[in-house]
Amino acid sequence: MMSKTFTVARTVLAISAAVGALAIPAVAFAQDAETADTSEDEIVVTAQGRTQLLSDVPVAISAVNAETLQNSGANDIRQLNQVAPSLLVSSTGTEANGSARIRGIGTVGDNPGLESSVPVFIDGVYRSRSGIGLNELGEIDRVEVQRGPQGTLGGRNSSAGLISIYSKKPSFTFGGSGELTYGNFDFMRAATSFTGPITEQLAFRVDGVYVKRDGFYTDDQNGRDVNNRDRYFLRGQLLFEPSDALSVRVIADYTYRKEECCAATYVDGTVNPFIGNLNNPATPFLQPGATPARTNDNGNNIINVLRDLGQPLAAFSQGYGRNISVSANRVFTGETKDYGLSGQIDYDFGGATLTSITAYRQYRSGQASDTDYSEVDILYRAPSDDAYRQFHTFTQELRLQGEAFGGKLDWLVGGFYANEKLTVRDNLRFGNQYGRFATCRIISGGGLSGLYSPTNPSCVLPGVGPATLAGATGASGADIVAAFTRLDSLNDRGTTNDRYFQNGTNWALFTHNIVHITDTLDLTLGLRYTSDKKRFNATFGNDNNVCTAVQGLVLDDLTTTTAGSASQIGTARALAGALIGLSCQGNSTAELNGVSIKDRRSEDEFTGTAILSWKPIDDLLLYTSFARGYKAGGFNLDRSALKSPILPFAAVGGAQALVGNLQFDPELVDSYELGAKYSTGPFSLSVSAFRSDFSNFQLNTFNGTVFLVQTVNGCSNLVGGPAADTDLSAATGTCATGDVTYGVRTQGVELEASLVPARNFRIAAGLTYASTKYEDDLVGTKRGTALDPALRKLPGDNLSNAPELVATSSITWTPEIGSSGLTGLFYIDGRMTSDYNTGSDLFPQKEQDGFAVFNARIGLRGPDESWGIELWGQNIFNQDYAQVAFNTPFQAGTTATPFLDPQFPGGRQIFSHFLAEPRTYGITLRGKF
Repeated sequence: MMSKTFTVARTVLAISAAVGALAIPAVAFAQDAETADTSEDEIVVTAQGRTQLLSDVPVAISAVNAETLQNSGANDIRQLNQVAPSLLVSSTGTEANGSARIRGIGTVGDNPGLESSVPVFIDGVYRSRSGIGLNELGEIDRVEVQRGPQGTLGGRNSSAGLISIYSKKPSFTFGGSGELTYGNFDFMRAATSFTGPITEQLAFRVDGVYVKRDGFYTDDQNGRDVNNRDRYFLRGQLLFEPSDALSVRVIADYTYRKEECCAATYVDGTVNPFIGNLNNPATPFLQPGATPARTNDNGNNIINVLRDLGQPLAAFSQGYGRNISVSANRVFTGETKDYGLSGQIDYDFGGATLTSITAYRQYRSGQASDTDYSEVDILYRAPSDDAYRQFHTFTQELRLQGEAFGGKLDWLVGGFYANEKLTVRDNLRFGNQYGRFATCRIISGGGLSGLYSPTNPSCVLPGVGPATLAGATGASGADIVAAFTRLDSLNDRGTTNDRYFQNGTNWALFTHNIVHITDTLDLTLGLRYTSDKKRFNATFGNDNNVCTAVQGLVLDDLTTTTAGSASQIGTARALAGALIGLSCQGNSTAELNGVSIKDRRSEDEFTGTAILSWKPIDDLLLYTSFARGYKAGGFNLDRSALKSPILPFAAVGGAQALVGNLQFDPELVDSYELGAKYSTGPFSLSVSAFRSDFSNFQLNTFNGTVFLVQTVNGCSNLVGGPAADTDLSAATGTCATGDVTYGVRTQGVELEASLVPARNFRIAAGLTYASTKYEDDLVGTKRGTALDPALRKLPGDNLSNAPELVATSSITWTPEIGSSGLTGLFYIDGRMTSDYNTGSDLFPQKEQDGFAVFNARIGLRGPDESWGIELWGQNIFNQDYAQVAFNTPFQAGTTATPFLDPQFPGGRQIFSHFLAEPRTYGITLRGKF
């Protein structure tokens, strides 16, 4: 939700950026116009499967050329944020994965079972998840960011847009280039590229990049740095052109990374005022029946527990400081391998051209973590071959296109096939202090807090503690005391080897046709049929026998009446639920050891597009369009989604009986757009207004304990009336199937423009206003089931990481220095973002104030740019901000009156965030021949 508390400075900046966007302009630059009066040498794109000038393409697209990428310091797709205002790319728990959003829409989190709303294509090859674009990219020719649903031109379909990256091709002229860079944090980057002919018909190109950098987080245990970089990238290409009709391009690439990522720090009140006293110790502990004015007053008992088990209190109040708390012997080591081979064949038959793109790719990423992000050893993944995700992907695309009826029709037909084999192995385990942490969490949170003693077994005072527990729970007392003892021993237990396998087959037939009704009026019609099938199976290994033992001791107390007073019975049941919940968190239980489950799903979908475009004059293009988009459903690759951990699996029919709970439905979108593009000489301007309605919007949310994957829809007649989806009642908030509607709407206006007033001077700017919101009344599925209570803040609010206003701008000046052939370089770009919420559950504690980030570069270049020296800075004003804030795992305190104040729905949950990179700067030497 966009905050209403903008500072005056931010308001002025927003207005200035908006005026700049209207007056001077965008991402697609005029390139090297001879003078301000000459025709623009505009970027050429292939957004419609054909080579076209950007200004002639009747779709919303940002195109970024190689020079802009180099000046902005872009080595992966994240840096596109600076020059494409409708795009936001962020990364969270691992550098190997990330999320790309267009117009506020994207796939949240890094659950590998969810496909990307904004997929990435590199040289026409679909990459399994958009985070793969966070790798080094080598020498790039251009990047195209298409907005809105895609799918009738080829490749994999998408619901929100796509990012297409095109590397530089081999040349039949010898040439080479090199770069050496050094910066703060001991940043070193070496890159080189060589190209040339092997024969008259065969050319080659080789690109290589090596990067090393210290991390910008410091472990307060031993001083080691985290979020470092240590990676290399190799790409080799062959281009075979035996005739004008035939072209064959073969590309092989390999990326390897072994880095420590990604750390997080606690959110405090200096970063977000909604935190209040959540990060203060409770004095005294909150008592049952207490009704504080706000649920975050009077401190937080979970802070006492963490402090008493070894967490420095300073960690809870460091603002944007980058000292991290890591448990002893826990690391963030991650290892990634990404490699593949592709071949593209283009053959011109004379009346039609055939294009074939065949590719095989393998991607494997393993990531260790101190998963609770604290010095208390609660939860971890060890560096091991037993924890990774791996994609084996084969894709084949065929397109045939040409002209007919004397050029009145540009036609394209094609097919796409993909087979993706996904393997996920996990070894998530409770840490060496989990048992004591769990018992202290229970004891500190209510009427038993007088027994709190973190240095003693079960976190209670010796002697009097067990006796009091037994007395307070009546006939259940012995079982309750025994269950506390068992929970207290739950250390270094959990997953031994969970394996998830998914085999997905996707094939499609598509056509995209442009009918030239007149010389100035075109009608574009596209249609796609997609068939998507997935087979899923999983096997589990787990040594957490504490869960089953605790269930055996106290399960009866949850379901039957025990002897004793009403107070004793109530206390016994409450403690039984807490003991089982904490010992079986996330369905971590030895009952699953050796269990296998399997399932399959199949779906078929028609999507398409229609565009009417008109050029009343040569320099002006007007268009209106409709598109239907689709993203496949799938499986939540997380065992926690099977059931509530309270009951044993056997009591609910076994794991196989629950496997349907892992499925989620396909995401669908209807998108409308109205646009105009004006381009003449050194000036260009594009304007688009859009609206997109999403049904079954796929949302992935971490609630502090487990990941929830839920599709979100609207309801025109909510059972229980308006706002019944937020009252936490299972009896209301549902919807009749016939009343289910779209659940998410994004609508707004985009402006992009560029100006080249002189041959060596370029100005660009962009502005996006996007209102990306959930509907007022929501349900969880297309069948009208109730929204999960953890998502009660969603109705009527903006989506996460969806600022309403984003403005970008850049200035490039490359003046000639006398007649020496030398040129200078002066470059600056900026991105201003309004307030937004970074958490997918939209808790106000995750709000991020608006901010602006600027990059700059100055340099000197030799004749024909044969050499160059550049000084550069990224985030030059050292702007602090969070990429994503989240519920710190398992670190929620007790709230005597849950959800008392709707402004603070997290109760006594504490929060952490993944910070963006600080200011970096350095020097780069370049050479080429």
